[in-house]
Amino acid sequence: MANIRLKNLCKTYNGGGMDAVHNVNLEIRDKEFLILVGPSGCGKSTTLRMIAGLESISSGEIWINDRLVNDVPAKDRNIAMVFQNYALYPHMNVYENMAFGLKLRSYPKAEVKKRVYEAAEILGITRYLERRPRELSGGERQRVALGRAIVRKPVVFLFDEPLSNLDAKMRVQMRTEIHKLRMRLQTTFIYVTHDQTEAMTMGDRIVVMDKGVILQCADPMTVYDQPVNKFVASFIGSPPINFMQGRITRRERKYFFDEGKFQVKLIDGMYPKIAPYEGRDVIMGVRSEDIYDKLFASEASPENTVRATCEVVEPLGSEVFLYLNSGKHNFIARVGAHDRPDVNRDMDLVFDMSKVHFFDSKTEETII
Repeated sequence: MANIRLKNLCKTYNGGGMDAVHNVNLEIRDKEFLILVGPSGCGKSTTLRMIAGLESISSGEIWINDRLVNDVPAKDRNIAMVFQNYALYPHMNVYENMAFGLKLRSYPKAEVKKRVYEAAEILGITRYLERRPRELSGGERQRVALGRAIVRKPVVFLFDEPLSNLDAKMRVQMRTEIHKLRMRLQTTFIYVTHDQTEAMTMGDRIVVMDKGVILQCADPMTVYDQPVNKFVASFIGSPPINFMQGRITRRERKYFFDEGKFQVKLIDGMYPKIAPYEGRDVIMGVRSEDIYDKLFASEASPENTVRATCEVVEPLGSEVFLYLNSGKHNFIARVGAHDRPDVNRDMDLVFDMSKVHFFDSKTEETII
């Protein structure tokens, strides 16, 4: 098995004019499932390709176990990569695609057959071994791509947005398959995605990247509940977190967030960190599930109650999204399936102030 260390890893393009990856330091533990997540162009795929040896590094070090692999060719790193576009040979059948890498390495025929059939059995594609890629669905082709990686028995699996070409239902199914595969193989997985749902549901840890820099690395719920800045808070979560600009005020030894159209009281435990911001503008972030219809939270304090207009009601079966307008900000509440307020009517809402986040309006770093 393998652990991987990245030390001050950088990738610069255009003769030093643009850093695609800047000073990345990261340790990936043996048998860990690590997710690199971020928007397009954030450097996550470039980082993955440098680990694989498919992209040269500009500076820094990559260690696999106790071996520095900066100058080790990709074929000698004992790493297998699964690509977004499957990268299958159209003129070969499934068996030949899965066996191709082993044949290049001059494995005995019996060993090649054994490994291919073992991988096909794990992935449930034994009956497809004689078919060509064009005769398979997207999900089946992705299983073949996984199988081609499995037969090599690598110390590390790398996944570069492997599910992005699949429909929504198939993505859910393949997420489950990759989970099962990970548990069965017990090896190190590094997975790149721009889909925060994949990141939240699959990884032991999430690495959030933007503009070539790691912003936060932690387990999924820590990233969700304790984002280090506004970008991380906005990127992780569906629907995205609601942001509202306002000012911190104090009245009768209590601190309030004054949005302009409403005021909500901060909980006492926030006072030490928020006190330096008295009289200053801040950004409040509140997730949709932390906003309640006052009809179903009758014991809530009036100091946490907000009046807003419900502009759209969007039923989703087990839950309902309410699209609301305070007169200054638009925001979304995620409520129970039974909650269907009238459209274009004012309603009272309650903010769970123990769950809100505050960000510095200039640096966008987390205050609370």
